[in-house]
Amino acid sequence: MVVSTWDFGMAANQVAMDRLKDGASAMDAVEAGVRVSEADPRITSVGKGGFPDAEGDVTLDACIMDHQARCGAVAALENTLHPISVARAVMERTPHIFLVGQKAVDFARRLGFPKEDLLTHEARAAWKEWRKGNPRWRDFSTDISNHDTIGMLAIDARGNLSGACTTSGWAFKVPGRVGDSPIIGAGLFVDNEVGAATATGTGEEVIRISGAFLIVELMRNGYSPLQACQEAVRRVRKNNPNRKDLFVGFLALNKQGEFGAWATKSGFEYAVTSLTEHRLETSGY
Repeated sequence: MVVSTWDFGMAANQVAMDRLKDGASAMDAVEAGVRVSEADPRITSVGKGGFPDAEGDVTLDACIMDHQARCGAVAALENTLHPISVARAVMERTPHIFLVGQKAVDFARRLGFPKEDLLTHEARAAWKEWRKGNPRWRDFSTDISNHDTIGMLAIDARGNLSGACTTSGWAFKVPGRVGDSPIIGAGLFVDNEVGAATATGTGEEVIRISGAFLIVELMRNGYSPLQACQEAVRRVRKNNPNRKDLFVGFLALNKQGEFGAWATKSGFEYAVTSLTEHRLETSGY
């Protein structure tokens, strides 16, 4: 089973499922799957083509976690196409979990990840247009128009879980901002005895409730994936009673292959792929 956020998860899921059918681990599958989105310049919230920060720099965040609670993460990574693979390298090649900024870039170069300009013509044009309409951008003024992370969760043929989460973050964000996506326990969490969860949307609100960890712990205590996602949304709403346009979405998968999703408002789509089906679902809210 593979589940992932948004309609672009359909293509990512297909690659992940092909890997699972070939006997790959869930870890290999989720890495291969989200790399599809990272390399697609049409996706303006992930990887190449992702919208830049307020100064015009594309910075990428990602994390990955396997069934043994091994995990790796990178944040504020520039000029490197596949942050998910760099995050995995952090997990496998170092005693650490999280590398950030220029030192994360240096680490990637030492391992042979090539330098690549991630700012596409379309993203540059959108950034210039945003700057024209936001004369106060130097005063840390921004908006929340684009923050659609891809988070992917999978179970392999051995019954093991893994997850991956990767994004270019909040469009036109304050330089240096890092959201929930690379934070283990916020944007992603995996417990092989219970299940896994991931998040998308306004990452600051996911961090405030440790969203992915919360959902997994709720499932440990008997909640279904859907019920756990609903409770996480309830807590986000409790913290933000007057923010009607706030968007946060959660997606969960338990050890038995049951899945569920819920969001603060309508429009959250997620992809579901198994040996017998491949479809796009719309969550409740």
